[in-house]
Amino acid sequence: MIVCVAVVGHQNNPLYIQSFTEADDALKLHHIVHCSLDVVDERVNNPKKSGLTLNETFLGLLYPAENYKVYGYLTNTKVKFILVTTDLDVRDADVRNFFRRFHAAYVDAVSNPFHVPGKKITSRTFAERVSNIVKSFGFNSVG
Repeated sequence: MIVCVAVVGHQNNPLYIQSFTEADDALKLHHIVHCSLDVVDERVNNPKKSGLTLNETFLGLLYPAENYKVYGYLTNTKVKFILVTTDLDVRDADVRNFFRRFHAAYVDAVSNPFHVPGKKITSRTFAERVSNIVKSFGFNSVG
């Protein structure tokens, strides 16, 4: 189950963070997302150590934390997508599909002429699309 998704700008400023839990662990999830940025920077700045190619956007499993697994994705414009899940046996194909759909929703949101680049994403349509993508996670749906 996905418990949190985040979009972080190229200067590590949070553009969108949404948690999908009933519990009051939003602060803990924000901390996990913040800590994952160090791992993303390490993988991007040392591609030989991490085994990434320069054109690879999917960063894979960043690190497991307590009861969570954290996955990362980096766009061409250095915007980072972070996914936090409680599933311990997540397939890479499902995560890649999630990030592909999430990236498409992000592109649509920032292509809005009223969106100011670098500012928080406040679009209700984007939030609804993200919620639908999260609900369909793991069901191999195409959208």
